[in-house]
Amino acid sequence: MRVMPPGRSGPCRGAIWRVVAAAIAAVVATEALAEGPAGPPARVVSMNLCTDQLAMLLAAPGQLVSVSSLAQDPRGSAMATEAAAYPSNRGLAEEIYLLDPDLVIAGSFSTQATVDMLRRLGVPVAVLDPAYSMADIGDRIEEMGRVLGRAEAAAQLRAEFEAGLAALREEIATRPRAALYYANGYTSGDRTLAGEILLAAGFANIAAEAGLPEGGVMPLEILAMAEPDALVTGRPYPRASRAEEILDHPVLHQMRERRAAGAVSDSEWVCGTPHVLQAVGRMRALRERLE
Repeated sequence: MRVMPPGRSGPCRGAIWRVVAAAIAAVVATEALAEGPAGPPARVVSMNLCTDQLAMLLAAPGQLVSVSSLAQDPRGSAMATEAAAYPSNRGLAEEIYLLDPDLVIAGSFSTQATVDMLRRLGVPVAVLDPAYSMADIGDRIEEMGRVLGRAEAAAQLRAEFEAGLAALREEIATRPRAALYYANGYTSGDRTLAGEILLAAGFANIAAEAGLPEGGVMPLEILAMAEPDALVTGRPYPRASRAEEILDHPVLHQMRERRAAGAVSDSEWVCGTPHVLQAVGRMRALRERLE
């Protein structure tokens, strides 16, 4: 005897149940597709300068199919040469969608509208926070490794980074005092990645003396009265904004003439990647000039 669905029996009721079953199966299939295929993503697009560089360092051959256009600008990217080998994107949802990615990697400061649109279109998006410290760099390396399915390569890269950092660090009995000074009179404190670069190189950061542990605006008068042993300024961009005019102030010119001075290259400082070791090395060389 055939068991019929509850309620009225007959071919009409059976047809309804078949339709319902088909609809449920379609929903399950759609959810499975949304979760993506098992294993590492095959077509990855990065839309953030910092994730671009971590992805280029860790992706398997052919896995990364596009990076942001910022990654190809040597003024801000430590891997501009490598990035030139990839098609670039401007972080727009429509152009990224047409690349047919099965994973997009964004930063927490990436355009939220783009991230939301891609997710609505069914494209998985992983969002990585920036690195605010040296410890964060190792964590971001491993996070990128998990996202790409490249955990082993990430563990190796993290070990190499931490070994390189340990080799650059040394115990300093008396640390020279240094100031970081950028456009608009902004400075970075010890609780920032730039501040940790300075500390790793053996300097003391005068931002702490000024009550700016996380950074902030330091008036030029305060900087001059602090009399740091070394002055590290931002490197002006061509046709820069008025915000950078302060870097050409006569007081800063005098300080550069009387003290050890260096210029920050954004490409080595702005992103939490192993390339910050180059910045630490340059700052250590600056400190050694004072000895």
